[in-house]
Amino acid sequence: MNLQEVINSINSLPTEEQGYLFEFMRQRNEESRGENFWQGLQKFRQVIQSEGIIFTDEDFAYLRDKNVSREIDL
Repeated sequence: MNLQEVINSINSLPTEEQGYLFEFMRQRNEESRGENFWQGLQKFRQVIQSEGIIFTDEDFAYLRDKNVSREIDL
C-alpha cells in the first residue's frame, strides 16, 4: 500500500474513526519524542566516553554573564 492509498483509506473512514486514528498517532508521536531524546542522550554519552572527553567546572565557568545589572531579554 502506498501513501496515496493510505490517505484515501483514511478519508473513507467515518469522522469519529479518523479522530481516533489521529489522536492515536499524536500520542504515539509524543511517546516517541521521549524515547528519541533518551536514545540521543545515550549516544552522546557513548561518544563522550569513547573519545575520552572530560568536562570540568572550568569548562562552564564563564558560560553565563553573572552581572546582575545586565538586561534580561525574554
